[in-house]
Amino acid sequence: MSDLVPGNSGDPWAALRRLTGARIGLGRAGDSLPTRQLLSLHTAHAVARDAVHRPLDTDALVDRIEAVGLGAPYIVGSRAADRGTYLRRPDLGRLPGDLGGLPVSGADVGVLLCDGLSPGALERHGPPLLRALREALLPQVSVAPPVLATQARVALGDHVGARLNVTTMVVVIGERPGLSVPESLGVYVTHLPRQGRTDAERNCVSNIHPPDGLDYAEAARITASLIRGARALGASGVALKDTSRERPAVPTEGAGAPTANDGSTPTEPATASASAERPRR
Repeated sequence: MSDLVPGNSGDPWAALRRLTGARIGLGRAGDSLPTRQLLSLHTAHAVARDAVHRPLDTDALVDRIEAVGLGAPYIVGSRAADRGTYLRRPDLGRLPGDLGGLPVSGADVGVLLCDGLSPGALERHGPPLLRALREALLPQVSVAPPVLATQARVALGDHVGARLNVTTMVVVIGERPGLSVPESLGVYVTHLPRQGRTDAERNCVSNIHPPDGLDYAEAARITASLIRGARALGASGVALKDTSRERPAVPTEGAGAPTANDGSTPTEPATASASAERPRR
């Protein structure tokens, strides 16, 4: 702690800044921030705004998704006709346009990739995350051909999953940009998707943006664990708790720690609320 004590360093906040991307110890110039910090804040705010309004490069993304090996993606849209409508009317982003072109797959898992509030996050992280999901899920479960959605919010996955007739729906979506992370993905898992599912019936894996956030392999491993748990429990959301990252308890004499059939710590019913959809997705 000696390096955190004022007087031992020219900048007592330096050690803490190395541990976080948050803006701390910015200093002051009179009643305001120093000019450098103020300009940095305004720049970050502009980058976040641009991330929200940036259009999705659908054509380039389709080729990269197809290269993952799950098939050519189907493209759908929500009822939000443009970006302005999408931002002003979140309800329309949750409702599907025409889903008639989607097949009735009947697979175990469906994957919907959405632009959400950060299309750039989907372009940057979507294909490598999808590849990691493929490696984590196959061949234990079947996966439907991916679906790519524009002007979409999380609940659109309920309609797409019902149309695909999949058991569990995975929604990969661009998260709302922040002042330090403009391009981050979230994954939402919904068991037995259908219209009317609530946020409490989903599990969320967020902050996926390597190298600073969760990496693709770990995000895929957690998602696969939630899918296995949902299939075993018959539900997702607050009823389901991801225990795959917990340190196993020390077994009592003559007893071993419980394991799943594959040798991993099982995903169990929750005793506390699971992560639900963040506001305004």
